[in-house]
Formats: sequence, C-alpha cells, structure tokens
Amino acid sequence: MQLVTRFARQCALVLGALLAITTAVQAADTAGAGSGLTGVVNVNTATLEELQLLPGIGEARARAVITARKQRGGFKSVDDLVEVKGIGATALERMRPHVSTQGKTTARTR
Repeated sequence: MQLVTRFARQCALVLGALLAITTAVQAADTAGAGSGLTGVVNVNTATLEELQLLPGIGEARARAVITARKQRGGFKSVDDLVEVKGIGATALERMRPHVSTQGKTTARTR
C-alpha cells in the first residue's frame, strides 16, 4: 500500500511540474515571445503593413484599426483598441507588449 501511495505522490509531482511548464510556455507565447516580433507598432501612425506585424492582426483587422483611428482622431490609450471590431481583451493582451500610441513604429520580425 505504501508503494502505491509513494507512486501516486510522485505522479502528482510530475504532473504538477508539467502543468507549470506548460503554463509558463503559454504565458511567454501570449506575451509575444513566440511571435518573433521585436519593437513596437504605433497604432496612431502605422501603415496597413506595419499593423499586420502585430500578433493576431491580419489585413481585415488592420483596416479596422485604421478606420477606427480616422473616426476617433487617433487612440489615446492602447486600451482603446478593444473598441475596434475583431479585437477583444485576449487579442489586446497578446499584442500589448508590441503596441504604442506615441513615438515611432520600430517593430520588426526576427
């Protein structure tokens, strides 16, 4: 019986470690580490092509950002992007490390 209990504890430890590693990898990917993108995109001045460098932003969403930017007269905060059709809280968090509302667009793919 003690052998079974010891084995069960070891399995629980291994599963816990695997869960922790998986969570860390997913968090790094969510933060943009897996996207191969360095620098930032200024959503107030970026071109269609520059906006498409952002994780999860294709041509349609890039056009939606440009349309919203024109209608609003620019974005005051990165958080304003959730008001753009197709960009929700999860998408915003994925691209947040690479988005700015001021300065130059410096984003490049590795």
